[in-house]
Amino acid sequence: MTDRYGQIGFSSQRIRYDWLERTAQMCLAGMSISAIRHEIQSLLSDLSSSGSAKRGSREKATTILLKIWVSPYKELADFRDAGLELLSSVKKEERIAIHWGMIMAAYPFWANVASEAGRLIRLQTTVTAQQVRRRLIEKFGDRELVLRATRNVLRSFVNWKVLKETPEKGVYSAGISLTIAQVEVIAWLAEAFLHAHPNGSVALRTVIDSTSLFPFRLSPVFADHLVAVSGRLDVLRHGLDQDLIMLRTESSPVVKESGQ
Repeated sequence: MTDRYGQIGFSSQRIRYDWLERTAQMCLAGMSISAIRHEIQSLLSDLSSSGSAKRGSREKATTILLKIWVSPYKELADFRDAGLELLSSVKKEERIAIHWGMIMAAYPFWANVASEAGRLIRLQTTVTAQQVRRRLIEKFGDRELVLRATRNVLRSFVNWKVLKETPEKGVYSAGISLTIAQVEVIAWLAEAFLHAHPNGSVALRTVIDSTSLFPFRLSPVFADHLVAVSGRLDVLRHGLDQDLIMLRTESSPVVKESGQ
C-alpha cells in the first residue's frame, strides 16, 4: 500500500470545487487519461501565476485532480469506482460530499486540516488560519510546505463554501452544512474516513461525529446497515453497545466478535 498519509500536496494551489466536478464528469463520460489531462490543463489556464511558476502550479494542480478521480492509488480504485456511481445518482447538492470523501481518501492531509478546522468551529463557531496552522505544524513539522499547504486547503474550503471569510483577515465562520441520510452515501463516507485515517478499525460513532467531515451531518445508522450496502466494509462487535467498522480484507462478509 502506498504511503498516502505522509504526503502533503496542495503546496502551490488551492483545489476549486468546479475543477473536481469537471474532472469527475470527464471520467463518467469515459474519456481517456490523456484527453482528461489535456482538458484539465486548459481548464487551469487562468491560474494567477505567470511564466514557469504558472506552469508549475498548473502541473501540480493537474496531478492532484488526476490522482483523485482519474488515476487513483491502487487501493482506492474500487472506492473511486463506487464514488463515481454515487456522483451519477445523488442529488446535485449532495455531490460535494462525494468529492470531499474522495479528496480526503486520496490526500489525507485534507482530512487533517478539516479535522482541526471542524473541531474549532464546533468549539467556538469561528476558526483562525493561525490556529489550524499551529496544530498542523505540531503534527507534520515546522515546514514552509505545511504552512503553504494548510493555507491552500483553507482557501479551498472557502471556495467549496464550507467555510466563509469574515471581515477579520484569516478568520473563518461555518459555511454550508448538509444532512446526509442515504445509507449508501454514509457507508461510502465511512470508507473515506478509514482510508484517510490509518487506524485499522474505528467506532462507528467516531465516524458519525468526525470533525474531518464537519460540513456534513450524518444521520444515525447501524453498522450492519453500512456493511449490507458496501462490499468493502466489515463490522467488529466490541462489547454489547459499540460496533467498530473496518475496511474489509477478506473476500466474503464476516461479522467478527471482539475477543474471539
